[in-house]
Amino acid sequence: MRSSRRCSRNGCPRQAVATLTYVYNESTAVVGPLAAFAEPHTYDLCEPHARSLTAPRGWDVVRHEGKFEPPPPTTDDLVALAEAVREAARPVAPRPPADDQDQQQTPHTGRRGHLRVIPPTH
Repeated sequence: MRSSRRCSRNGCPRQAVATLTYVYNESTAVVGPLAAFAEPHTYDLCEPHARSLTAPRGWDVVRHEGKFEPPPPTTDDLVALAEAVREAARPVAPRPPADDQDQQQTPHTGRRGHLRVIPPTH
C-alpha cells in the first residue's frame, strides 16, 4: 500500500507525488518532492499538476527538475495489510444447529468479515 495522500486540486483523484509551498515574502512558489508529512500551508500535487503549475504574474516558480516518485510504503501500511490478510484468512468456527424455538426466542448476531448482522427487533 502506498501513501493515501491525494492531489489537492479539486476533482483530481491521482496520488500526490509533489508538495507545493508558497514563499509569500519572496513571491515564489516552490514545487518539490512530496513532504514526509502533510503541512497546513502546503499543497500535495500529482505529477501532471506539479509539472504544469503556473504562478501569479510577478511570481517565480522553483520546480524540482528530477523525477517525482510516490513515497515508499511505510511500516504502518505493511502492518495494516498483514493484519487485514490475517483477519480475512481466520476460519469461522461452525455453530451447532439449534432448534427453531431457541432461534425465535434468542436473537443472535452473525459475523461476516468485519461487519456484524443484527436481526431486527419485533
